[in-house]
Amino acid sequence: MSAPFLRLGVNIDHVATVRNARGGAHPDPVRAALLAIEAGADGITAHLREDRRHIRDEDMARLKRAISKPLNFEMAATDEMVAIALHTRPHASCLVPEKRSERTTEGGLDVIGGHDHLKIIAAELKRAGVRVSLFIEPSMEALDAALSIGAPIVELHTGSWCDALFHGEAAKADHEFGRIRVAAARAYELGIECHAGHGLDFDTARKIASLPQIVELNIGHFLMGEAMFIGLPKALAQMRAAMDEGRQHAG
Repeated sequence: MSAPFLRLGVNIDHVATVRNARGGAHPDPVRAALLAIEAGADGITAHLREDRRHIRDEDMARLKRAISKPLNFEMAATDEMVAIALHTRPHASCLVPEKRSERTTEGGLDVIGGHDHLKIIAAELKRAGVRVSLFIEPSMEALDAALSIGAPIVELHTGSWCDALFHGEAAKADHEFGRIRVAAARAYELGIECHAGHGLDFDTARKIASLPQIVELNIGHFLMGEAMFIGLPKALAQMRAAMDEGRQHAG
């Protein structure tokens, strides 16, 4: 297949993390979203957690009003979050697993055990005109379940691959990337739009961009960390360049 343009979704959660460390209004995640769009982001992602540890309800409302690009609302599959999503009407809602004890999302949704519950939520969001995405492990079983649930989009969890690279576990990293490659190809065969995210940096974004079936990367923590040193526009420019370089080798 010919490789389509690879979109970059920018997650601005951790601007809110810094803000919340001191309270008050600064730094403002909405300002970060607007700056990211000006610098070339194709969309903005924000995760409204149950404990509101970073993004808050008013942030979601302000983001919906302020930004000109698609808003991707990451959310747990709970009645509370469904109600907020239906009120906010984001461009998309990405259903993710959530545990209060975790520092960050630790893996994909249990789309097999939670199949029936997720199918109801997906249908409700779709009726409201919200595109539904499921954050899943790169496995055939998860993809088949996503298809049955009726989700038009999946986001493959890349955290295990990135963690293996970080810890110098080359064999494990190769195995995990192989899983991502096979899952992306399977998603394409099933007619499911394929995104990827979690733990990506310049190098891993460059490599995963070589998979033509993946049409969007969602990246947040790394970009916000780089922005502290070089500024958000420059960090986004470098990420875009890495993605474009990787896309040249797609196939």
